[in-house]
Amino acid sequence: MLNDVTERPRIWRRWPGDDWAAFEALPPAIRRRIHEHAYDAWAVNALILFRAFRRQTGSSARAERRLLRWFDQCEAQEFAAFAEAQRQRTGRAPPHGAARATVLRYGSVDRR
Repeated sequence: MLNDVTERPRIWRRWPGDDWAAFEALPPAIRRRIHEHAYDAWAVNALILFRAFRRQTGSSARAERRLLRWFDQCEAQEFAAFAEAQRQRTGRAPPHGAARATVLRYGSVDRR
């Protein structure tokens, strides 16, 4: 049995591939953020997006910033889906949502 009780399988698609190789191919800032993320960002998916953003922007630095913003959006979307599923199951919001708790990060930068 999986320990994942989120809505992740309903809202995301996980691309197949070698997660460790993909993780190592990403820039350090992206690897750090994947490590800190509230949900599993899936390294293969992140590498696919990073490469697509780099092609679109023509810059690794811009692609990196865009992917970090994308992670923020995905994290918020996943939390909202989990909270809604929790409300439907129990009739209550998740306690951490009601308390307006934030995701703990290693850095002191607030990315909101």
